[in-house]
Amino acid sequence: MATPAEARVDLSAIRHNVALLKEAAGGVEAMAAVKADAYGHGLVPVTRAALEGGAGMIGTAFVREALALRAAGVTAPVLSWLITPGEPLDEALEAGIELSAFDTWLLDEIAAAARRTGRPARLHLEADTGMSRGGAPLARWPALLDRALALRAEGAVEIVGLWSHFACADLPGHPSIQAQLDAYEEALKLAEQAGAAGSEVIRHMANSAAAVTLPAARFDMVRLGIALYGLSPIPEQGDFGLRQAMTLVARIALVKRVPERSGVSYGHVYVTDRPTTLAIVPIGYADGILRHATGRAEVLAGGRRRRVAGRVCMDQFMIDLGDDVLSAGDEVVLFGPGDGGEPTLQEWADTLGTITHEIVTRIGSRVPRVHLDGPPGAGAVTSGEGSGT
Repeated sequence: MATPAEARVDLSAIRHNVALLKEAAGGVEAMAAVKADAYGHGLVPVTRAALEGGAGMIGTAFVREALALRAAGVTAPVLSWLITPGEPLDEALEAGIELSAFDTWLLDEIAAAARRTGRPARLHLEADTGMSRGGAPLARWPALLDRALALRAEGAVEIVGLWSHFACADLPGHPSIQAQLDAYEEALKLAEQAGAAGSEVIRHMANSAAAVTLPAARFDMVRLGIALYGLSPIPEQGDFGLRQAMTLVARIALVKRVPERSGVSYGHVYVTDRPTTLAIVPIGYADGILRHATGRAEVLAGGRRRRVAGRVCMDQFMIDLGDDVLSAGDEVVLFGPGDGGEPTLQEWADTLGTITHEIVTRIGSRVPRVHLDGPPGAGAVTSGEGSGT
């Protein structure tokens, strides 16, 4: 380890999670969602591992993420679903990227790109079934279908998918779940009546939570997001056999002895109650360690859990070692799968009042991603591609 901190990503865990989730979902096709630099785990290495694990499709939020995959040599089907006016749609079509459309203005932009390139666009039409985020509401769904069908007749587009997204699938029993399923079924019925829902069109609605708990939502494909990375989509129901992929570590920069009543870090919110030893851990809020971790989050150092002592700084935080003897260069584990007694990501999320998604996607670019073929310490490095974007 030649850097102050690094995020070690177990690619075998990614492969394991894909296979496990496909089996849990009854064997339907699986899309691996690798948006946001694969949830902070490294876009290209994680994509390759997900495909090796059995994913048949890759999902990105933005076109530029999909183009980065193509530039890296990934040839699998890729869907991008969040598009704003003026994006490089010509490049996307030339790269064979499938696109989501949620409004007629977007259909027209995609069709214009298809005419310029001579490459018909492969479209997934998105219905808003109750999340009130992306997608066409059911009141506007027929207009979206009509425009897409007209463009299909022209030869500018192909309709290859019909999809939606749950708002509360991670809250089993929430009344919106069935309401959204009913709305999606209505959207599918309207698409079928219009001639836009043939057997070749993929129906997909289930995210990670729905993939493991809602058989009625699996349709032709499930989309694997947070569960792909070994993090439970419904923590109250356990880990579903998933394996956490990321372990975040840092090396101690300085160890010093301080007297009783020493104020530690900004604001002196932590004051020592005895002579003690402090260690500086060189990773901070500029690297994604929430300032809210002050006095709350725990790390593993010298075989023991230690709580963050004093305010988290931009580049560092402190821990109180008491009378234990550690040295500069010794490793501190912020979080990992828990196999060695270290906190897990779920523990950090619970402690900080957030979700695991936020923690992993905040880990910044100063922290290199080191990709391993097995748990940290058990396998060889298979990729040094960093974040991949």
